Amino acid sequence: MAQDTTVTVYNTTAITTDPLQTPYSFKLSLTQTLRGGAIFQVTNLHQAKIAEQAGACAVTVSDQQRMTDPSLIKSIKRSVSIPVISPVRIGHFVEAQILEATGVDYIDENESLTIADDQNHINKHNFRTPFISSASNLGEALCRIREGAAMIRIQGEVKNSGNIAKTVMHVRCLMKELRVLSNMDDDEVFTFSKRIQAPYDIVAQTKQMGRLPVVHFAAGGIVTPADAALMMQLGCHGVFVGAEVFGYEDCFKRVKGIVQAVRNYNDPNVLVEIMMGLNLGDGDGDGDDDRVENE
Repeated sequence: MAQDTTVTVYNTTAITTDPLQTPYSFKLSLTQTLRGGAIFQVTNLHQAKIAEQAGACAVTVSDQQRMTDPSLIKSIKRSVSIPVISPVRIGHFVEAQILEATGVDYIDENESLTIADDQNHINKHNFRTPFISSASNLGEALCRIREGAAMIRIQGEVKNSGNIAKTVMHVRCLMKELRVLSNMDDDEVFTFSKRIQAPYDIVAQTKQMGRLPVVHFAAGGIVTPADAALMMQLGCHGVFVGAEVFGYEDCFKRVKGIVQAVRNYNDPNVLVEIMMGLNLGDGDGDGDDDRVENE
């Protein structure tokens, strides 16, 4: 119905959306299905099948430059049964329109790609597809949620170097800010929201809930099961893993181990079994692994 639609104008292009078709609460429920899982970045169909067989909850199809070729996205969607995510450049709402038309399950507004608009993020409420956005602190996370993000990716390094230090720092920073907020007097929330440059109402909601209003995963430098378990013990709901894990000879075992570590992150005995026999050195970078059934 006309009275229920929202019209947003970008220059001379009007985008009309019906919030009753895909309400924000429904997008949140979709991202909740990923909770407790591991999402793997893949660059080809072979890697996507490895991730699926190893138990990944979803795959991100990306080439780390610009929007992924829609033909590759469609090929992977036809071949795997798990959700498919694809990134867009920050602020590039046309790329998001194209990805939504390909039928991706989630769109990731990703800072590791070349930024299209350094002043404005995408208005995610204009899309039926749930959005994932990155943040390094509570203020950024709440601003992205206000824009319509249904999942937050706490991002560390983006160069696939295997350095987890920045990810740990950002996760600890966000969790500390959540604890500080939860213990505040209500009158202090106004000043706190100004300091972190986030909308007051969503800051107040976060305080009341005692957590972020959406699912949050960690990303950056996660290459071993121990890395994944660390992120979970620090309070994340899951992990994003870069395509560098497919550069190890034991990549199927490694991917499966990361999935199992996310599920058993508080059990050191299980983690011991998962870590045994893994090559903990550098990957060979070829991204090949022959262990895919029915290939």
